[in-house]
Amino acid sequence: MRKALLLIASLAFTGSAAAQYKWVDQNGRIQYGDTPPAGARSSTVRPSPAPRVDAAQDEAKDDAKKDEAKKEEAKKDKGPATMAEKEADFRKRRLEADKEREKQAQAQQDADRKRENCARARENVRVLESGRVTRVDGKGERYYLDDAQLAQETVKARQVVQEWCN
Repeated sequence: MRKALLLIASLAFTGSAAAQYKWVDQNGRIQYGDTPPAGARSSTVRPSPAPRVDAAQDEAKDDAKKDEAKKEEAKKDKGPATMAEKEADFRKRRLEADKEREKQAQAQQDADRKRENCARARENVRVLESGRVTRVDGKGERYYLDDAQLAQETVKARQVVQEWCN
């Protein structure tokens, strides 16, 4: 029983060490093997040391890469792209770039707004802590905040600073 498990384990780990080189053949396909053909530009492939915990994610990424590689290979097999295909690819890239610029501009506006609100909130706390603060009542007359009102307003202003400045 132990020998069978040992055999299975050794066979499982030998498959990853079999391919040591990677190269592109004359048809544009990627090939793997122990020795590359003469004159081919090749790169060394290192086997992974141990399986990782997130193997399911890796498999999904590998599948996506394989699908992308198949699409690229299909494009190569089909021949050069037509002007309409080139135009569609260009428009797609331009739309993606525009969306990315819009997203960055929105993020910059949000950051600027947050910085401005933080500065206003800190200024409000500074004014409230200075002591004498006036407000205007419903009749249009000014009145000074008493100590209790001032303390209440200061607590609220500090909460606003915490919201905007963190």
